[in-house]
Formats: sequence, structure tokens, C-alpha cells
Amino acid sequence: MCFAENTGHENAYFAELSGAMRAIELAKLHNWQSLWLESDSALVVNAFKNISQVPWKLRNRWENCILATRNMNFIVSHVFREGNECADMLANIGLSLNCLTIWLELPDCIKSIFIKNKLGWPNNRFVY
Repeated sequence: MCFAENTGHENAYFAELSGAMRAIELAKLHNWQSLWLESDSALVVNAFKNISQVPWKLRNRWENCILATRNMNFIVSHVFREGNECADMLANIGLSLNCLTIWLELPDCIKSIFIKNKLGWPNNRFVY
């Protein structure tokens, strides 16, 4: 399963936190027993250790998500941007959406990226 949505937030940190919270909320909704959340935002990963880093506008929702993770095998870890290409593509799709969109199967636009990642092929990012 994967998802995309337009969070409508004014900055990237809010959007990253919202994506993490949505993943936890969906896992809870589907009664998942395990969730491994990878984020290319070190700030999001650190927010799981220190709630004071979460903006007050999101704090109540964040606390509810933290409570939900206590009832599952939950891991959060940092992954470099190059290892998070599928999530990046879904985030870009979300910018053009009006509502939460959930795919039960991989959408065609990320299948090749997912397969390369699963095979362990490198994803090189060149900056000119």
C-alpha cells in the first residue's frame, strides 16, 4: 500500500511530519501489528525522540500517533534522500491532489523505481 496527499502545509517540515503521521494513522486503521517508517528528514526521526521539536499546531495529532505506535512493533529510521525516491515521487504526486489517495498496488509511475530499490541498485543523484 502507498498513499499521496496534498497536506497544504506551508513548509517542508510540516509536510514531512504530516506524511509520517498519515502513515501511522493508516497502519492503525488497518490494524497493522508492525510498521517500519523511513524518513529522509532527520528532523522527523528526531521528533520521535523529542516531542518538543513538533510544532504546536501538529502536537495533538502527533501525540495520538505516538500512542498508536506503542501498540505495534514500530521502528523509525533515517534514510538518505537517494534511498527514498518512491516516497519523493509520491510526495510530488500529492502536490496536485485534492484529497488523500491510497493505492493498494504500486502505481505505474513508481514501479520501476521500487524494483530498482528492491534489487539494491544504486540511485545516484547528480548535482550540477
